[in-house]
Amino acid sequence: MNKINQSISSPLVDVTWLVANINNENLVILDASVPPVVPGFVSLNAQGDFKAIPRAIRFDYDKEFCKPNSALPHMMPTAELFQEKARLLGLNKDSVIVVYDDVGVYASPRAWWMLRTMGHDQVAVLDGGLPGWVGAGQQVVNRLSSASSSGDFEATSQSGFCDFEAVLAATQDPSVDIIDARSAGRFAGTAPEPRPGSRSGHMPGALNLPFASVLNEGHLRSEQELSLIFETLTSRDQKMITSCGSGITACVLTLAASVAGYKNLSVYDGSWAEWGMPGKFPVVAD
Repeated sequence: MNKINQSISSPLVDVTWLVANINNENLVILDASVPPVVPGFVSLNAQGDFKAIPRAIRFDYDKEFCKPNSALPHMMPTAELFQEKARLLGLNKDSVIVVYDDVGVYASPRAWWMLRTMGHDQVAVLDGGLPGWVGAGQQVVNRLSSASSSGDFEATSQSGFCDFEAVLAATQDPSVDIIDARSAGRFAGTAPEPRPGSRSGHMPGALNLPFASVLNEGHLRSEQELSLIFETLTSRDQKMITSCGSGITACVLTLAASVAGYKNLSVYDGSWAEWGMPGKFPVVAD
């Protein structure tokens, strides 16, 4: 097999690109699927026999690539733990990584952003995910692959995720925009939160952009459409912190903003799972 010599220049690749490069030896395909909890979003693999893209390996940020013993779901691990887990998957410093999920564009952007945050820039999301691959008539297999050998991946922690202290400061900082990916009802506090005991509403000064707004039939909208969407909310010289229910769909907005050319991006890792806990942080309800 040959190696991919050309760098990935976009955080997004399509089925045509993956078909053309699927046999290259430094390509790694990761399945980062998680069961969707948002109404209207359905896993392809919840509908029948299990399907996977050939050569795909499981990237599990609920049980493996996460902070151990945390009360919050899938929190970012240390760079040391991330590196250990990445090497066990066979990831290398020169790996070109494509991440997908079985919904379309739902869970995979978080894996993409985690890898980017750990210093690996040769990683992209498969636009349309597994449904797009299947819809294009491409071959599938009925089980995921395993790493054939350990890799030499090097994790260097970057500032792609932030904690509650940064978000609390951002609520008082006019140079930072907090953009919430939850539904309009949950943002306004008129729809119930799915987590028991979680308060309803949003962070002071936060803006609402439901993550489904940047999608079109399981694919990310075009760069031009995304630019128009974000230009109504924020400017390119602002820092953007995205948030959601638990730090998954916030990464869909971060992916969309990246495609639209925004650079100063961060994801609130704890998101509403942390902020919405009783009594700790200021909450606004419309």
